[in-house]
Amino acid sequence: MALVLHDTMSRTVRPFEPVRTGHAGIYVCGPTVQSAPHVGHARSAIVFDILRRWLMASGYAVTLVRNVTDIDDKIITNAYADGVTVWELAERNTREFNAAYDALGVLAPTVEPRATGHVTEMVEIMDSLIAAGHAYAAEGSVWFDVRSYGDYGALSGQRPDAMQPSAEGVGGKRDPRDFALWKAAKEGEPTWPTPWGLGRPGWHLECSAMAVKYLGQPFDIHGGGIDLIFPHHENETAQSVCAGGAAFANFWLHHGMVTIGPGGEKMSKSLGNSSVVAEVLESGVRAPVLRYLLGGAHYRSSIDYSAAALVEAAASYGRVETFVRNAVGALGGVGPAEARGMELGDDATTTAAWDAFATAMDDDLAVSRALAAVHGAISAGNTALDGADLDTVARHLASARRMLEVLGIDPISQWPTSGGGGIAETLDTVVQIALESRARAKASRDFAVADAIRDRLASAGVVVEDTAGGARWHLAGL
Repeated sequence: MALVLHDTMSRTVRPFEPVRTGHAGIYVCGPTVQSAPHVGHARSAIVFDILRRWLMASGYAVTLVRNVTDIDDKIITNAYADGVTVWELAERNTREFNAAYDALGVLAPTVEPRATGHVTEMVEIMDSLIAAGHAYAAEGSVWFDVRSYGDYGALSGQRPDAMQPSAEGVGGKRDPRDFALWKAAKEGEPTWPTPWGLGRPGWHLECSAMAVKYLGQPFDIHGGGIDLIFPHHENETAQSVCAGGAAFANFWLHHGMVTIGPGGEKMSKSLGNSSVVAEVLESGVRAPVLRYLLGGAHYRSSIDYSAAALVEAAASYGRVETFVRNAVGALGGVGPAEARGMELGDDATTTAAWDAFATAMDDDLAVSRALAAVHGAISAGNTALDGADLDTVARHLASARRMLEVLGIDPISQWPTSGGGGIAETLDTVVQIALESRARAKASRDFAVADAIRDRLASAGVVVEDTAGGARWHLAGL
């Protein structure tokens, strides 16, 4: 089947038909760098990374634009509270976001524009909107006239007459629902010159300017969390359609929130319940396990972030990692394993596994079903390992890794040392030395020594399994 995606604007799941044949353009609302990234931010990046990887695996050339909002009310407030400049705070947090993305295996965006680098484009949009009667200047600010756009509220499904006033200041606004395109200068804040006076951009205008500059209008997919549907994305599409005279994004994709606690409260810095990515990883949660948890559910569902959920994700990813490690070891290492898998190619079983995976991914990115196909291939591969059927092992390993690559959780290509850096590599080396000593003891029929080695490994949390293909090991509980 062809890829279908849920479009928030039409409230339907419909076929993905790109603006340009063979190319997909995606704009993702990136971070407002007021503080360090938390797990909710990571979920957003992983969702759209999986979408991008699947489009690439399906033969599309993908341009992914993920912006950085580096000027905003909260950035200014936090910078003053920290006693640093706006620029220093924004730069520090931008680096922390990129470090978190890298740690979690998120591919770098094609373009990563910053809002402050696109004021010229914002002025051009405002000029077009004022000329067309969709915006007006007042007291140094520029406001979008909500009543001038007949489809306002279509994305969020709201009626304009039932909407609450915008939270922005009322200086010169004609209607309480009108929103700021440009905010008049305030003492101590960064400003830029415009025909309407000094000031700084409104949040909504920033994204319209950057999306259109790098993807054109219309483009294929605009993405973000469901918390951005209103007012941010509603305002984006209103100003963009009115300025460009054409549709803005052909698809609006919105992912569910990361929740925490028994009440299912949204994870948010403002609510004081967020878990910073760097702190989570420093606490001992492995990066691939966190990615497995955040990417494993359907993107439109919410994810409960808890210790129990992390334990479950660790066990599931551990099964993936153990099979890949054992299969690679049985086949003589990564290079020989890859060569053998390519030489043998698919058979009916591995083709069926990929078809099940592809069908799930084409169905609005049904990742949980896709993971079932992955684990099916791993189960079959483990059976082949037990029977020392190395050709079948090679086929299932290649099949599993092809699927894991799309999901960004291949232990070899994403985390070459099994996700734990040098520690995991060292552990594997030490265990292999112990297993070699045990094999020599068994060969000389010194079973007491062989059993003692196995028992000492077990006491350290290393489980040894004897199979027809040789001894295999994994950590207890994985």
